[in-house]
Amino acid sequence: ERQGQQSHRMVILVAAFILMTLLIFCGSNNVIEEVYSNFHVAVNNAAGATNLKKWPWKGGYVPVHGNKNMSLRCHHCALVTSSSHVLGTGAGAEIDRTECVIRMNDAPTLGFEADVGNHTSLRVIAHSSVFRVARKMPEFLHRAVGNPVIIFWGPPNKIGKEANGSLYRLIQRVMAYSKLSCFTITATKMRRFDNLFHTETGRDRQKSHSWLSTGWFTMVIAIEICDNIKVYGMVPPSHCGKQTGAKKVPYHYYKPRGPDECVTYTQHESSRRGNHHRFITEKQVFARWAKHYNITFVHPTW
Repeated sequence: ERQGQQSHRMVILVAAFILMTLLIFCGSNNVIEEVYSNFHVAVNNAAGATNLKKWPWKGGYVPVHGNKNMSLRCHHCALVTSSSHVLGTGAGAEIDRTECVIRMNDAPTLGFEADVGNHTSLRVIAHSSVFRVARKMPEFLHRAVGNPVIIFWGPPNKIGKEANGSLYRLIQRVMAYSKLSCFTITATKMRRFDNLFHTETGRDRQKSHSWLSTGWFTMVIAIEICDNIKVYGMVPPSHCGKQTGAKKVPYHYYKPRGPDECVTYTQHESSRRGNHHRFITEKQVFARWAKHYNITFVHPTW
């Protein structure tokens, strides 16, 4: 009888342990879901909106050499993405006819002129792309038209002039004898980009473990300097949905063996561990901005 009572107690203890484990697991999952699940849906519940044409920090660019101001202003801009959707479009001539052409990171024009053009007025470069850009600098310098502008963005301790970080020193050396006008983004303006993400999405960038993409910085800068923006190769936020049947294309047009675009977008968007770009969330914000800042999207059109 005593053995039966002990067995009964053991069953009760095991059952209680399992129940507590399930409660803890479900509770932790609820916390995770609150932060991460359906990340992009938060855009529809944005805490507010910012008028970027009246953004108080239109400055915030520090010259790498000299005392230049970032004074680039354009009526019409072509923002050429690095997506493979630009391939086969034959849009190069149209892009080159645009007053200002904006490109990102180390995206090349050599060999892709028919689709992406050759001219570059502004190139926005992430801290993670500095070494790749440094290797390609002879190509960029040789094919520079006019006086192109380069803006580097990244953690102020690495890329800021005041911190004199390792990447900043590399940029100084690479750009020392070029005719390019090079700038880095100040720490204050970097915080403004973070705050803008929070305002537009309702999500704190750091707490949600998100990294802003170069596309985010480039779009905001384009809105600052351009009256009209035509974006080439950017897909709509719904493009990678299960019902769309999107065809597989490389993430970058110049890396045919690179990862699939939609796989990259969805993995980053839904990831719960580490820091990731929220590409789909950003595109939802861009879609809203398009209604206010004369932005159009082509190849594909949406």
